[in-house]
Amino acid sequence: MTVQKPTLIQNGFEIYKQALDVKTQKQLVEIIRQMVAISPLYQPTMPRTGTPLNVKMTNLGKFGWVSDKQNGYRYQEFHPITKQNWPDIPREIIDIWQCFTGNSLTEFNLLNPDVQQNEWPLPECCLVNFYKADNKMGMHVDMDEADHTTPVLSISLGDDAIFRMGAAKRGGKTASIKLQSGDVVVFANEARMFYHGVDRIIGGTSSLLKGEGRLNLTLRRVT
Repeated sequence: MTVQKPTLIQNGFEIYKQALDVKTQKQLVEIIRQMVAISPLYQPTMPRTGTPLNVKMTNLGKFGWVSDKQNGYRYQEFHPITKQNWPDIPREIIDIWQCFTGNSLTEFNLLNPDVQQNEWPLPECCLVNFYKADNKMGMHVDMDEADHTTPVLSISLGDDAIFRMGAAKRGGKTASIKLQSGDVVVFANEARMFYHGVDRIIGGTSSLLKGEGRLNLTLRRVT
């Protein structure tokens, strides 16, 4: 897998355009289909109100991100419906993590000369989000993890998405970015705690999935 130079949008926010070739994308889709057969997609709900989230999701790894009216946003080790442990993150996905987080490690070491790291710890969660053509995701920060140092890596598969990148505070200046199938995004260093969201999905822009929609795989360290 060849890693080209990323497009830097913000400090620590990296986009690798068309980083995964079509063969790799198809392989990932097949892997996710197999994982979903074990750990099915479900629709989480908002804390307090119980309003369903737009997207359906599942998880891979030791921990999975879940949300419901009773207990809110959190990580847990089992599927909320099947009560079974989440499947392990497949090696092919771990390989992508290791391939694309190296640049952020170099930057981290330059910014933190007293805290040098040889490699990032492996992700403990791969959140799988499935967006239909009319779905979106509001501006948010990935902050339910205990570890806010290790990067977050995102893989786009399927239809294009209009992604919105903000800053450390809600309501500040934002940038609108088109993410396409095969793009890899890394949130590291300062950008690790930036607000971000998905404004819309552009249906019919990819034939990778059966029908319209977008898969997003987000790799995170939890503990």
